Amino acid sequence: MISRFTRSFIVSCFALLLIGSLFFLNPPIRVYKDAITNEWFSNDGVEPYHPPKDSQEQKSHIGSVIMGKLGNETAKAQLGRATWKLLHTMTLRYPEKPTEDEREALKSYFYLSSRLYPCGECAAEFQLLLKENPPQTSSRKAASLWLCHVHNLVNKRLGKDIFDCNTLGDTYDCGCGDDPVEEKKKVPPVDLDGKPLIKGG
Repeated sequence: MISRFTRSFIVSCFALLLIGSLFFLNPPIRVYKDAITNEWFSNDGVEPYHPPKDSQEQKSHIGSVIMGKLGNETAKAQLGRATWKLLHTMTLRYPEKPTEDEREALKSYFYLSSRLYPCGECAAEFQLLLKENPPQTSSRKAASLWLCHVHNLVNKRLGKDIFDCNTLGDTYDCGCGDDPVEEKKKVPPVDLDGKPLIKGG
């Protein structure tokens, strides 16, 4: 009969042997970033390394405003009305139960818009609003009410009337219908690498 101490010793040795063999079979990967090309490499520079999706460098939507000031007040007002129509229509057509990919796409769209919006001073204000009121993308209702709230913050600052968020569907009805997009009818992603673009108007 084996004593309790001997049994514990054998189990401990076996566990250490198992852990040690895993370490030698799967050594840690050494990763570095090439200072010239800005690319990630691993295994002493032999294979490219792809950082996880949530790495800071993958978040291209985070950054400063790219566009300059828009001096033409008429163009600024027209652009603002058209943009609010686009954004409200988009959130009202957003899925009721979005996937993680759809949620990330909408969130990225708002953050990228806050960098690329043609009116630089408007984009800077939108970035501040996003910082204080992060996009809500859990459902169609959450996204559309969040956007209505942000729109009302802008209206308040501009001295305009506060919009009734209960009438969003009536005000921004695109006439598109409310049919859900079936999985079979979804448009697949397009790869434009090496393919000519179609010219059109």
